[in-house]
Amino acid sequence: MSPATSTPAAAADNKVSVVLGTQWGDEGKGKLVDILAQNIDVCVRCQGGNNAGHTIVVGGVKYAFHMLPSGLVNMDCISVVGSGVVVHLPSFFEELEDLQKQGLDCDDRLFISDRCHLVFDFHQIVDGMKEGELGRGSIGTTKKGIGPAYSSKASRSGIRVHHLYHFDEFEKRFRTIVSARHRRYGDFEYDVEAELQRYRQLAERLRPFVIDSVEFLHKKLREGKRILVEGANALMLDIDFGTYPYVTSSNTGVGGVCTGLGIPPSKIGSVIGVAKAYTTRVGGGPFPTELVDEVGQKLRDVGAEYGVTTGRPRRCGWLDLVVLRYSTMINGYTSLNLTKLDVLDVFDEIKVAVSYTIDGKEVTSFPADLDDLATASVNYVTLPGWKQSISKCRTFDELPENCQKYVRFIENDVGVPVQWIGVGAGREEMITIDL
Repeated sequence: MSPATSTPAAAADNKVSVVLGTQWGDEGKGKLVDILAQNIDVCVRCQGGNNAGHTIVVGGVKYAFHMLPSGLVNMDCISVVGSGVVVHLPSFFEELEDLQKQGLDCDDRLFISDRCHLVFDFHQIVDGMKEGELGRGSIGTTKKGIGPAYSSKASRSGIRVHHLYHFDEFEKRFRTIVSARHRRYGDFEYDVEAELQRYRQLAERLRPFVIDSVEFLHKKLREGKRILVEGANALMLDIDFGTYPYVTSSNTGVGGVCTGLGIPPSKIGSVIGVAKAYTTRVGGGPFPTELVDEVGQKLRDVGAEYGVTTGRPRRCGWLDLVVLRYSTMINGYTSLNLTKLDVLDVFDEIKVAVSYTIDGKEVTSFPADLDDLATASVNYVTLPGWKQSISKCRTFDELPENCQKYVRFIENDVGVPVQWIGVGAGREEMITIDL
């Protein structure tokens, strides 16, 4: 990322950088954001809610982020929860308190858009009920109320942050939406009066954080400030382009940056795709390269593949280049961050999916129809492993030859250069390649 400048010409050309997940989430985006955040001025979340999970390890201290931008680890960085994020205020303050207890002073450098929609406890109750209705066909949500909150938003019955400061209107809207949920799901237990009282208090507590984020971000762009957008979830969970209906409820691709922040496409610069060196996903839905044998368990154990937000074990499988190519077409990555490459140190050979066979035909792009995907067989290329630790490597040339070939194979297939390679959990365990 280029250094900040205040000259008018440079400010006019100033663009945001974006970090996005390329697979089904849990790629390790937070670590790259943390590294990049050491040289940026503003870090922004554009969509999702506290169903996301980013883990950052700095100086042996592990920080868990769910809703708040990972840029808070940099004490000189301002962080913004953008308009496209849905916010559960009790969780917002709980996460903030946890980070402050770990020594992160967030005063005067964390803000939230007045256009954010609110997630309430009844959304979380409804989330569980909806999953129960689906039975064996459940999506596998985190039950954080994210989907029902986005449903309220889409049906124009949602409640936004700014409504808190016209409380009569807030109360009217709140009672109406709760009544509608009772009509739909029955008389579930929910203390409306207690909740209204709680939100009177939360509103005043939140007031110092609330800003017009659209004006704020565009002002920072004009000033030539360096802005980094941190995407939540990943492309294959996108409401439009993911494995629908086994997806989240927001646009997790590059389009979500524009709609979630009010930033035009012309202001988007580098788009960095974060890809795990193998593939994982949490919850239900298709996963063509999933391994349900001892190899899959080995990937899970060596990679410590358990969700940050839920603690659920992740499903594991080989790297799927069909997914990565499809993700690249949609998001237009300018470079890639290949994470957790060190997890593959222990394998004699490594498989990479290059295409599927469906109804006797080779398919190289990801199909929309999940019934087609259910019948697909995966076509793999097998590459030799390197069978040695790469955790101490700090340059590409220090990597074993077979490891370098694995990285180059991915680059050549996808057509995007790998700029960062994760070889361990710590901030320092990242190889940076000059492009």
